[in-house]
Amino acid sequence: MGTAVRSDVLCRESHGLTAESEVKIFCSKNILGILGFSCVIAVVALLALGLTQNKPLPENVKFGIVLDAGSSHTNLYIYKWPAEKENDTGVVTQIEECKVKGPGISEFAQNLSEIDIYLTACMERARKVIPASQHTETPVYLGATAGMRLLRMENERLADNILAAVANSISSYPFDFQGARIITGQEEGAYGWITINYLLGRFTQKLSWFNLKPSEGDTQETYGALDLGGASTQITFVPRNETTESSDNTLHFRLYGKNYGVYTHSFLCYGKDQALLQKLSKDLQGTNGTIRDPCFHSGYRRKMNMSDLYEAPCTRRFEATFPFLPFPEVEIRGTGNYQQCRRSILQLFNTSYCPYSSCSFNGIFLPPLQGNFGAFSAFYYVMEFLNLTSEEQSTHKKMISTLEKFCSRPWEELQMYFGEVKEKYLSEYCFSGTYILALLLNGYHFTAESWKDIHFMGKVRSTSVGWTLGYMLNLTNMIPSEEPLSTPLSHSTYVFLMVLFSLILVIVVVIGIFIFHKPSYFWKDMV
Repeated sequence: MGTAVRSDVLCRESHGLTAESEVKIFCSKNILGILGFSCVIAVVALLALGLTQNKPLPENVKFGIVLDAGSSHTNLYIYKWPAEKENDTGVVTQIEECKVKGPGISEFAQNLSEIDIYLTACMERARKVIPASQHTETPVYLGATAGMRLLRMENERLADNILAAVANSISSYPFDFQGARIITGQEEGAYGWITINYLLGRFTQKLSWFNLKPSEGDTQETYGALDLGGASTQITFVPRNETTESSDNTLHFRLYGKNYGVYTHSFLCYGKDQALLQKLSKDLQGTNGTIRDPCFHSGYRRKMNMSDLYEAPCTRRFEATFPFLPFPEVEIRGTGNYQQCRRSILQLFNTSYCPYSSCSFNGIFLPPLQGNFGAFSAFYYVMEFLNLTSEEQSTHKKMISTLEKFCSRPWEELQMYFGEVKEKYLSEYCFSGTYILALLLNGYHFTAESWKDIHFMGKVRSTSVGWTLGYMLNLTNMIPSEEPLSTPLSHSTYVFLMVLFSLILVIVVVIGIFIFHKPSYFWKDMV
């Protein structure tokens, strides 16, 4: 009480004091008002900053459809993205996958009228999933891969007839059909590479809190892409050395403001189905029509028409051994031995010559492997069945031991344990798993040490990994060559200002609480 009276007396006697003293007196009398005003300003600044940075935009969703017409099957994918963020990375999501029942479209060469029925179920599914109001503005693309590439090599007219029938069928639906075409092996590899890195967000730059402009060195390293289909396999990655010895295997992209020199090659006839036909054709030489095959389980039997074995361009090189097909059927009898199966498969890879400094097989240039790789399509499906897709399980030694045990299991036992799996797939998992190991280790030259760089991927963020997403992104121009415009403030600036105004607010509140509880200290200092 005495302190308050003394302060009041001093104030009354201060008529002759300096301007500085008058300011102190004003502040002492209005301190709570000043603190309150500062508090209100800080709160308003925080609200304005948040609203400016995160202003809600009206939802404007777009859709796209891509049909993957592979050698053994066709899949339909439906993608969705917010229209106002078309140039952002990672905004496209897959909302539907429809597996078309039946074989690949190349099998309809003599039954073109059945293509309508073949596509109906999945096209009708797309009609239901996508709102009717957006049907006419939803693009539809069909890309045919190695199966149709092989048919075109054999009979271009038949391939064109199939594409025309497919185009006629899809055009009858209310979507914006953009055409059906056979994509090249290079395109298939490149689009798969784009898909993986788009979904993983590898094309954009990493932002740090206080770097207002990220540097070139902040760009993340891209993943390589390993794709395995029924008729071909692709390897695509950015090599360490930008100079190339083979221009046929190099593609150049400018994505989100950065240049990429990408190595890619597609090995036609080295998809898992055609590789099996090659191996059987090779093993048939010198036999009486019966193959004792270590890549099939003991007790397994299969019969094939001799003509079916040699009808594809991939096995044509072995046909000279049998110029007049001495027997109509071929019988396969499984013996189930991983090591023997591996030795038989390795004969498919010709590594005896290389016109470059380094090669994969068959004289094809392959630069030294660089970085991590995503392995998808049949790479993933086969390894998923063998329970080898997890990072802990997917080791070089674990895969060999798993395949050794699996291939040695009798066919009758497998049927009991995996009765729900189709016989064709179940009978070929031993071959497919052994082939994948041989291809990666002996074909692409991964080692026991670099095996950890291979990541088997089925989906990333609920979107299937494959070439289809990259294909659509390219055709819809949703991947810009330059870095797109961002929000009003960079992320680092936004965070800095939020922290600054929050600190101001906290300091004001703390001072106010201190003055409220200890007013004597403040008034004494003011005097």
